Amino acid sequence: MFLEILKSVILGIVEGITEWLPISSTGHMILVNELMNNQEGFTNSGLFLYVIQLGAILAVVTLYFHKLNPFSPKKTVEEKKSTWDMWFKVIVACLPAAIIGLLLNDFMDHFENWQVVSATLIIYGIAFIIVEKKHKKTAIKTFDDMTYKTAILIGLFQVLSIVPGTSRSGATILGAMLIGCSRGVAAEFSFFLAIPVMFGVSILKLATNDYAMTGQEWAVLITGMVVAYIVSMLAIKFLVGYVRKHDFKVFGYYRVVLGILVIGYFTLTTLI
Repeated sequence: MFLEILKSVILGIVEGITEWLPISSTGHMILVNELMNNQEGFTNSGLFLYVIQLGAILAVVTLYFHKLNPFSPKKTVEEKKSTWDMWFKVIVACLPAAIIGLLLNDFMDHFENWQVVSATLIIYGIAFIIVEKKHKKTAIKTFDDMTYKTAILIGLFQVLSIVPGTSRSGATILGAMLIGCSRGVAAEFSFFLAIPVMFGVSILKLATNDYAMTGQEWAVLITGMVVAYIVSMLAIKFLVGYVRKHDFKVFGYYRVVLGILVIGYFTLTTLI
């Protein structure tokens, strides 16, 4: 029990940091589980790895509650209308991932391995570096500037994240920037897209769970969610502050280096 709680804390920290940074939370969770040789416990189950994300979602809701709340008495009629419009764009952008994600939900489990993760880490790392070097014009500087066409295009980019190691936030941020969004709008829209998508995936995993969780498993899961919530609060604040002054190239370099290290590590362990 203690060991599972400890693993849950570690994975909660990893989830909280990597869910919002464009470096792939699922990829890091898979890799950390392999490094811990955590191949059979509850903390390595698909149920745990997806439902723990609920803690990260709550961090977004907490930090952006006023901005996300269309019923806030502190908002003017125009601001409430703008908030509803933003939510409709989020819902539209979620449709591609909801449809394709449901169809490929079980199939993509076969790709949750270090080979796929290392490849996607490197590929999208290079993509970030290239896009940042060419990213100059930002026609979309606020959510009001964003059209529904732009929202659906970003949603199509989000579909790429069903491949482990891609990064949901990374795919949506890259897509948004390619379409002409500012870094700030790209990052925040990625946060908001996560709410229905991650909530839906978590509920799906709970609903399709074919066995009754024990009290210990619930304790392990809740521990991971709480840790993910606390760490996510810090990670989101960091990313928002970072993109105001810097670009995303550092995350691209990080992904490439990590991908190479992963290949080297697992190649060596295979040979030894």
